[in-house]
Parts: sequence; structure tokens; C-alpha cells
Amino acid sequence: MTIGWLDLSAGASGDMLLGALVDAGVPLAVLTAAVAALPVEPVTLTPEPVTRHGLGATRVHVHAPPSDVHRTWADVRGILAAAALDPVVRDGALAVFERLAVAEGRVHRVPADEVHFHEVGALDALADVVGVVAGFASLALDRLAASPVALGSGSARGAHGVVPVPGPAVLELLAGLPVVAGPVPAETCTPTGAALLAAHVQEWTTLPAMRVRRVGSGAGGRDPVEHPNVVRLVLGDPGEDPPAAGLLLETNVDDLDPRLWPGVLADLLAAGASDAWLTPILMKKGRPAHTLSVLCRPAVRSAVADVVVAATSTIGMRVQPVQKVALDRVQDTVPVLGGRVGVKVARSAGRVVNVSVEFEDVVALAGELQLPVKEVLRAATAAAHRAHPGASARLLDREGE
Repeated sequence: MTIGWLDLSAGASGDMLLGALVDAGVPLAVLTAAVAALPVEPVTLTPEPVTRHGLGATRVHVHAPPSDVHRTWADVRGILAAAALDPVVRDGALAVFERLAVAEGRVHRVPADEVHFHEVGALDALADVVGVVAGFASLALDRLAASPVALGSGSARGAHGVVPVPGPAVLELLAGLPVVAGPVPAETCTPTGAALLAAHVQEWTTLPAMRVRRVGSGAGGRDPVEHPNVVRLVLGDPGEDPPAAGLLLETNVDDLDPRLWPGVLADLLAAGASDAWLTPILMKKGRPAHTLSVLCRPAVRSAVADVVVAATSTIGMRVQPVQKVALDRVQDTVPVLGGRVGVKVARSAGRVVNVSVEFEDVVALAGELQLPVKEVLRAATAAAHRAHPGASARLLDREGE
């Protein structure tokens, strides 16, 4: 199993990603063969060893003949469809350009098929996309993670004139993904780079636990004074992940109408809390009260804390970091009495250890069938264990010993 991680603290572009792939050991012939398969004017790739702030890196130059052709999304689809490419590479390149077309269409308020790519449709960008997709396909990574993307700041001149940085298309492409401005007051992430990242990165995080095997550094053309202009690709074998980090928010409340608590717990779960519960306690002067405990990820701390403050009478809360060991879980459904009921299956070391039915589904089905809930629950539990016999099978084996 091989995993990869991209250090995007300097941003990203197509040629930087090409350089990182070559520097990490992907044969240049893999990239050039994919580019040569495009039915366009000849485009060549030339690697060059460079340094950025004293760090060795590879810069891949894309040599293409001058062209003022402004290709549409339909033109690019035709080029890729006619290319003698591996289906995985062709489909990957099409997915990247589709993202670009949709993003540019939203920015310019036109249908995606009417988008003229301008810089993005040039020959060198076609080579960037096809080459990078072919490079990642050759690595056959099981997982690709990346740091937040540095986008830059200021302004830049494009085909339509001066545009703000981060560029509108870049923000569209990376919507919902973690980004930062970064230290360089210039464009550090291109639309092509953003589209390639959005299509390939599966997890956005700091360097994951791994045993490093190879590191590749791909350089951009500029050498700004603020930061080394390189994308680093770290390849390795997965290490043991530490227990998942979380936060525990707690507060003691002695003056809230108890009829409000079910709604408070529901609101906390809706805000992103992993779990929320009450513990009866006895406070000073013998006052009965409850401790409200809320487990959540750091990313939703603010939203969860807002609910605690707004929905209860508390004037403060305790926050402490916790670690959580979570089993692998999958959702399934099983047939029960002519209907279907949701099932949660938990595994440890690949083995089924717990199977539980979704009680709300059981209640709903019981209402539809006009049967007692306990009868439907019994049938659903039996169906769930027949479909996922791991835990119950081991118990039966022990009983037979």
C-alpha cells in the first residue's frame, strides 16, 4: 500500500506538479508518452535541476509551438477523445477539464460548453493536465493527501484584464477545501493546478503517519524571496495513525427547565457534535443539576459552543482535548418483513465485532405494518446478524465447544 502527501505551502501549478512527480521517481517517459498521444502540435517536456532557497528541485519545462487558439470545452473533449491514451488517463484528464469548464462558466456566467479556456486551453496546459494525470496513474496511490493550498494575494493580469488574487476560477475550483493566502503576494495557485488538486486529493491534512520512501520536489518558474517555490510530493507506506483527536465540552447546569434538554441535545448533534449526553449531579447547597457533555471535532468547536451558550442557561464551559479510538464502520440495509431497515456494522482488524439496527427505521416499519415494535426489532436484529454473521458466528462456535 502506497500513500502520498503534497506540501502545497507554495501553492500549485501544472508544471510544479509535473516536476514533483518526476523528482519523486515517475519516469519522464510515462509523462512524455501521454503528452505525445494528443492529436495536436508537437509538445515536449524537458526536466531541469534547479534550486529554490537552497532546496534542490526539478522544474519541468513544457515546450509548445506558439498558438492563439482559444479552445472550448467541446474542443478539449474532442482532442482527448481522439488521443491514444489509457482510459484511466483519458477519463482523469476529462474530469479535470470538466472542473475547469464548470468553474470558468460560473465565473463568467456562461454555460460550461461556451467557455473559452484562453490560457487554460493552450497546448502547455493540455500537456500539464495529461502529464500529471498519467503520472499519478503510474504511481497507483491508495490515498493522496495534501496540506491546505497557498493561493497568494494581490492581483494578476489575465486574458480578460486585471483580476484579483486568489483568482475567481481558483476559488470556485477549491470551494469547500482548505486554503490560505500564504506568504507570497502574487498568484501562487493556477486554475490548472487547482483543478488537478481538486480531482486527485482525497484528504486535506498535515503530513499523515507514514514511513517515508521518497520525496519529490517540483519547482515553479518564479523564485520569490518570501518562500521556496516548490511543491513537495512525499511517498511512503502508511504508519499507525494516532487515535483521532477531539474535544470534550462540559458545563454544569442547575436552572434549566428539564423539558428543554431533548431539544438541546438534538441541536448539538445538528451543529456537528459527535455525541452529547447528560449526567445527573448534585451541586453545592444540595441543588440537583445536570452535567452537559459534548464530544466534537476541533473544526466544529465554535458552532457547538454557540449552541451550548444559546440553548442553555450556562455562563461558561470546560474544554479539554480527548483522543478517540473508533472502529471502522459501514452502513447497510437488510430486508425485514417486506421492508428495509438500516444497519450499522463495526469492524476491528477486519472482523465484524458489532452489528446494530437503526431503531428509527424499526419504528417506522412497525408503523407501516401495524405490528408491535418489539416484533419488528426482533426480526430486524435476526436479519442483520444473518447478513453480517461475524460476531454472532464466533459466539455460536464458542457455545458449541
